[in-house]
Amino acid sequence: MSKIRMNTEFRNKILNRYVESAETETTQEQQAYLGAREKVNELYPQAFRLATSVVERSYPSEDVATCRTLKQKYGDPLDVVAKDKCFYFSYANENPSDEDGDDKQISEHFDFGLYGDCDNGNSYSNDTGKRFAYAYYREELKAKDLNPDIYAQQNGKDENPHKTKHIDLNDKALGYSGYNHHNSNDNNVGIAKDFDSQWNLDIIGTSHCRSRTIACTQEEFMFFKIWKQAKANVITCHQTWIDSIEKQKSAMKTGLKAYRYLSEGVELMKELDINIDEAELVRCNSTGLTIYNPQNLASMIKGMKNTTITREQKIALRTKYERDNNLN
Repeated sequence: MSKIRMNTEFRNKILNRYVESAETETTQEQQAYLGAREKVNELYPQAFRLATSVVERSYPSEDVATCRTLKQKYGDPLDVVAKDKCFYFSYANENPSDEDGDDKQISEHFDFGLYGDCDNGNSYSNDTGKRFAYAYYREELKAKDLNPDIYAQQNGKDENPHKTKHIDLNDKALGYSGYNHHNSNDNNVGIAKDFDSQWNLDIIGTSHCRSRTIACTQEEFMFFKIWKQAKANVITCHQTWIDSIEKQKSAMKTGLKAYRYLSEGVELMKELDINIDEAELVRCNSTGLTIYNPQNLASMIKGMKNTTITREQKIALRTKYERDNNLN
């Protein structure tokens, strides 16, 4: 029986099958990402309980109740109580370095919303909020055939229509529509709206959160920083995991281009411990100077994950190298 020749359709099928496997495989990169999300789940309610205590020191519940009573009596002119989920916390710096005293107060913006910024300081980067939202709700977006990895895949690249399209689709699926970080006009209850509604506190006043500074202690401030950094770490770990998969995809694409026959692609997948056969590929639907041997390519791709090596593993690898090369 003649061999089936490789073509673009078969290459894409093999590559897609590999990516599906890579995204579900337990690796150090994947576990670091999942662990970072779990850490956020742990810190979010702790940070919010602390925020509740800090905010209520500045806006006592009895004062909030009084303002609401006055509104009922006098109407909208006294409508000064509102729910908010972002706060500008500040503490007194005991050792300012600026002679003019510009750093006597250390302050930072903290947003409990799903799309809240995760940068240090007060950059208000909407991109970090979106990156966190997509990484946090990755499974939900994947279930809708969307691409929550778009920012990670496009990292370092210029803005382009492909990226914009997927960002818009993700935002629509999560219910995001701009300033309030949820689409209040949507008849459906969006994910972002459900998430944000957990973290609202009563604030007296009509000013925007950036101009409404709330005093806290340095210890309280630093815990808010830890919580915010945990959100940023979800982005970092998600980026590292997707980078690993993208490197594997790139190696797969290069190798598959060099294969002339479908059987070579099947052999590669078997070397990567992924069961697939020619009949399945057929049914479901340039060579360089170097020929990519399936065993060698599989070994190279496997080496692109679980890249954290312990001291003991390094010693073992060195010992094996010296033994194999008769260096002792």
